[in-house]
Amino acid sequence: MSRAGIAAVVGRPNVGKSTLVNSLVGQKVSIVTDKPQTTRGRIRGVLTRDDVQIVFVDTPGFHKPRTLLGERLNRLVGESTGDADAVVLVVDGAAGVGWGDSFVAAERVAPLRCTKVCAVNKVDLLRGDAVLPQLDAASRLTGFDHVIPISARTGRGLDEVVKVLADAMPEGPPLFPPDQVTDQPLELRVAEIVREKALALTRDELPHSIAVRVEGLTREDTLVRISCVVLVERDSQKGIVIGHGGSMLKRIGTQARRELEGVLASRVFLELRVKVQREWQRDPAALTRLGY
Repeated sequence: MSRAGIAAVVGRPNVGKSTLVNSLVGQKVSIVTDKPQTTRGRIRGVLTRDDVQIVFVDTPGFHKPRTLLGERLNRLVGESTGDADAVVLVVDGAAGVGWGDSFVAAERVAPLRCTKVCAVNKVDLLRGDAVLPQLDAASRLTGFDHVIPISARTGRGLDEVVKVLADAMPEGPPLFPPDQVTDQPLELRVAEIVREKALALTRDELPHSIAVRVEGLTREDTLVRISCVVLVERDSQKGIVIGHGGSMLKRIGTQARRELEGVLASRVFLELRVKVQREWQRDPAALTRLGY
C-alpha cells in the first residue's frame, strides 16, 4: 500500500521550521539563518520512502505584519495549510511556549480538519525535566493529535514525527519522482543561497530589506555563469552590503559560490551587483516581480 500527501510546517519566526524540514528531508532545501523572516516563500521538501511520500511545506513565520511583504507572507501561510493532509506547529521549547504560539495555533491550526502535530523544538537545550512544562503548555494550545519533543538540530524525535505523519497521509501514488527532494526552480534556489549568505553576514535592520534576483544563468561546459542583483531599500544599506572596498560583497559572493558549486556540481562564476529599490517591501509591483 502506497501513501502520499502534504504536511504543512507552521509557527512563529525563528522557531526552527526550516531546520526541521531540511533534517526531515535529509538535505538542505530551505535556507537557514538566525534572522527572523528568513523564509519568504512556500518551500517544498520531499521525503520518499518505500511505502510513503511526505511533501513538507516550509512556510514563513506567522507574525504581526508591518509591511505589504509581511501581509503577503502571512497570507501564504494560510494558503499552504488549506490543502494539507497534516499540519506541524513548531514551537521553541527552549525559549518557552507563549502567547505568540497560542496565536498561531488559534489562527492557523485550530480551524483545520486534518492531523495536527505540535513539535516542541530545541529540547536539546533543556536540562532534566525542564521539557515537561513546555510539553504541557504546548498540549494546551489547541486539540493536537500528537505533541512530540524534538531537536531539529540533533535529530531527536524526528523518527516519531515521520511515523505519525506517514500514518496521516492518504493512500495514493507519489506526488513527485522518488529522486526529487524539492520543487524549487533552479533560479530560486540560487537566489535564496545568495540571500542566505547576505543575511548571515549583515546586521541590524538590513536583513529585512534584502532581496535577490537572478538576472542570468548559463552553462558553458564545466562552468556555470550566474549574475545576481542584491536589492536593498536605501543608499546607506547599499554601502553596508558592498563594504569597504567591496569587501562585504566579496565575502557574500565567495560563500555563495562555494555552496552553489556543490548544488550545481560544477565550477561557478558568480557576479553580484547591489541596487537600491526604495521601499520595495511596500511596493506591490516590486513584490510581484520578486515572486512574493
